[in-house]
Amino acid sequence: QVQLVESGGGLVQPGGSLRLSCAASGSAFSIRAMGWYRQDPGKQRELVAVLTYFSSGGSTNYADSVKGRFSISRDNAKNTVYLQMNSLKSEDTAVYYCYLLASLSGLAHTYWGQGTPVTVSS
Repeated sequence: QVQLVESGGGLVQPGGSLRLSCAASGSAFSIRAMGWYRQDPGKQRELVAVLTYFSSGGSTNYADSVKGRFSISRDNAKNTVYLQMNSLKSEDTAVYYCYLLASLSGLAHTYWGQGTPVTVSS
């Protein structure tokens, strides 16, 4: 089993910054992809930023609405991803969920964090 622990959400003024982190723990798993989605009440969960892991490196996918403002990075030794969010806008307000696509015993499994709220308001 794999567990995800998120941290870093909170209240910030428009134009401010926040950094989210998500650490994966467990045994005998490898990461295929890891990143962040967000969800507003009454709306569908949407991709924010996801890193796809390859043996030779990886690729990054960002939502158009956050390109140039958000940056995702990873620490392989800690099985952790970070989301640096700059120039935050009110429309970034949502619950942010950590996402993990992992391989266990050759099978792919999807895991979600418990969600961390981000509120952008003056």
